Amino acid sequence: MSDLTAFRHDVRGWLEDNCPASMREPVTSDADVCWGGRNFQFQSADQKLWLERMAERGWTAPDWPTEYGGGGLSRAETKVLQEEMARIKARAPLSSFGVWMIGPAILKFGSEELKRQHLPPIIRGEIRWCQGYSEPGAGSDLAGLQTKAEDQGDHFIVNGQKIWTSYADKADWMFCLVRTNTEAKKQLGISLVLFDMTTPGVSTRPIKLISGSSPFCETFLDNVKVEKSQVVGEINAGWTIAKYLLTHEREMIGGMGRTAAGQKTLSQIAVDAVGLEQGKLADGYLRSELTRWDLDSDAFALTAERVLDEAKAGQGVGAASAMLKYYGTELNKRRQELLVALHGSDAMIWDGEASNNGAMPRAWLRSKGNSIEGGTSEIQLNVIARNILGLQ
Repeated sequence: MSDLTAFRHDVRGWLEDNCPASMREPVTSDADVCWGGRNFQFQSADQKLWLERMAERGWTAPDWPTEYGGGGLSRAETKVLQEEMARIKARAPLSSFGVWMIGPAILKFGSEELKRQHLPPIIRGEIRWCQGYSEPGAGSDLAGLQTKAEDQGDHFIVNGQKIWTSYADKADWMFCLVRTNTEAKKQLGISLVLFDMTTPGVSTRPIKLISGSSPFCETFLDNVKVEKSQVVGEINAGWTIAKYLLTHEREMIGGMGRTAAGQKTLSQIAVDAVGLEQGKLADGYLRSELTRWDLDSDAFALTAERVLDEAKAGQGVGAASAMLKYYGTELNKRRQELLVALHGSDAMIWDGEASNNGAMPRAWLRSKGNSIEGGTSEIQLNVIARNILGLQ
């Protein structure tokens, strides 16, 4: 028996013994998602137990080094773990911008002190992070940001405003791009800093979207003190780190186009909603559209897996993240359109327990923003044209 086969056998046994039955049910709302953090309210004892058991093994960040609390797994072992979790429809124990975005940046660019301070709490789900990138005048042109950090010797004083800050009102810490040199070329005067959201001078205000709710906030920074020890990498070298972190953000957003573990496939939902005739989906048009979506979704999943394998082999993700972000968000928008088509007028019910408080139309409306957040589709297409297709 190969080492990987033996590992799969051990993982399968451990998951069967340790994943609570309720954590093998599909997520039905945002409340079912475990975001962690100082103020997170667990929805059940099982949700808390599942996080604790996975974090103890480092499997909330399975391929991070063990010295910081990660699982220390190889790419192949991580894939096995993901496959075995999918087999039993296990929910992700933790959804975290710390794991998806700032953690990898700290691993690559951060000091040993920052790694020791921040990575273990991220893995244990004790700290919830938000991202301070976009500003009212610096969205697609992110390098044009104006939030300023004034050097005060051993610390900075930060003033400015961030916008579209996802879950800023619920986050414990922010990773934030600030301008530390106003004289240099705009990309060369930026630093990436970390600070606690309870620091005096930090305030947030939610932004309501067309879907009726929103994870987004405006964040205001008024004379916020940030220690220089909380700079990731070198001062004024934050643009390189920012671009690296964006590749992880775009991979994360692109993942919206994939069916999550424990989630019904579109085909399964279609059978429930429309029914079968002679073994085929009763509606011929929807049958054609679902087939097309399934093929595109499978191709996207294989492409994402190839890109991640190349990244683990040392080739990096680079411009391919733009491809994943663009296509993944387009897939998710198509998925939401198909769900609405499958359920007809029932998909438009906005309130009430029967519609899970209008979860379907709200998700459909929310998906329209996928092609804006994390870099607009137009920007991603430009990146793909220049850096992948070699067009001028």
